[in-house]
Amino acid sequence: MMGALRLAWMLLRIAVLVMRGLVTLRRFPMFTLQQREDAIRAWSQRMLRACRVELDMLGAFQPPPCMLAVNHVSWLDIIALNAMQPTRFVAKSDIDRWPLLGALARGAGTLFIERERPRDAMRVVHHMAEALRQGQRISVFPEGTTSDGREILPLHANLFQAAVSSGSPVQPVLLRYLDARSGHYARAPAYVGDETMLGTLWRMACAGPLRIEIHGLESTQSTDRRTLSQAIETALRMALSRAQASSP
Repeated sequence: MMGALRLAWMLLRIAVLVMRGLVTLRRFPMFTLQQREDAIRAWSQRMLRACRVELDMLGAFQPPPCMLAVNHVSWLDIIALNAMQPTRFVAKSDIDRWPLLGALARGAGTLFIERERPRDAMRVVHHMAEALRQGQRISVFPEGTTSDGREILPLHANLFQAAVSSGSPVQPVLLRYLDARSGHYARAPAYVGDETMLGTLWRMACAGPLRIEIHGLESTQSTDRRTLSQAIETALRMALSRAQASSP
C-alpha cells in the first residue's frame, strides 16, 4: 500500500515537472547559455528530489571542451549528470520519439543516433567533433546499452573518434546507485533489457531513498580511438572494483 501511494505521488510530481520543463523550453531561444544551463540544472535537481534520489559527487568534471564517457545504468543517469553540470548527450533515436520526454531531450541539445544504421555514427561523430571544437562538453554512454550497475560492459570505440579528431580529453565517469541509508548496492533504478520506466519507478517507490555516486576520474587523450576506448574501459572497471571493495 505504501509503495502504491509513493508511486502515485512520484508520478504526479514528475508529470508536473515535465509540463513545467516544456514551458521553460519555449523560452530557451531568449535565454543566454548560462541561463539555459541554470534552468536545466535546477529542473534536473527537482526531478531527482521527486524520485527520492540524492547526489554524491566524488571528484570533479573536466572543464570543457571535453567528452565524458559514462557507464549506463538507468534513464536517471542523464538527469543525475545534468543536476551536477549540464552537458550535451548522445542518445539512441528512440528517445527522440518518446512523448513529452523526447521534446525535453531535443530542447537540451541531445544528439540522437540511429543505432540500427551503422553509418549514422559518422554523422553524429562529425557533430560531436564540431561541438567539442566550439568548447562544449559532450557526454556519451559507450557501452551502447544499460547494465545493472554491477559491471562495466565492453565499450564501443566509434564515438571516441570525435575526441580524437578534435584533440579533446575524455574523462571516464562512473555512476553507482546505492541505498541512501545503508550504502548497499541498489538494483531499483536499473533500466535493463525489456524493463519499463514505470517498472523502475515502482521499484524505487517500494525501496528506501537512493543515492547516486558520481565518480569523476582522471582524463586521458589519445590519437587512436581504440586505444582511448581501452584506457577508458580499464579506468571504469578499476574504479568500480575499488568502490565495490569499499562498500558495506
